[in-house]
Amino acid sequence: QVQLVESGGGLVQAGGSLRLSCAASGRIVGFNMGWYRQAPGMQRELVASIMTYGSTNYADSVKGRFTISRDNAKKTVYLQMNSLKPEDTAVYYCNVLGAVGWGQGTQVTVSS
Repeated sequence: QVQLVESGGGLVQAGGSLRLSCAASGRIVGFNMGWYRQAPGMQRELVASIMTYGSTNYADSVKGRFTISRDNAKKTVYLQMNSLKPEDTAVYYCNVLGAVGWGQGTQVTVSS
């Protein structure tokens, strides 16, 4: 089973940018991957996904601001987040699409 470790979160002002990384312990080349987030008191939601062949999808709330990418050689998935808003504040997780079990995530806090 592939273990995933998220990093890159932090505190940023509204309008700022962050780049999240998700490092895998094993090969990810055959997996569809996603970035999820969970805000306090809310359900975890999928915000971006990238298929094995590179096709991407985004939640409407982040479309045009977030970009997901993958580097299979480095076993890493990225989430570039621009024009951040206070409502983007959440713990961000990456995972194989459809997998159960979650890592620690990385906290993103956007101040107004």
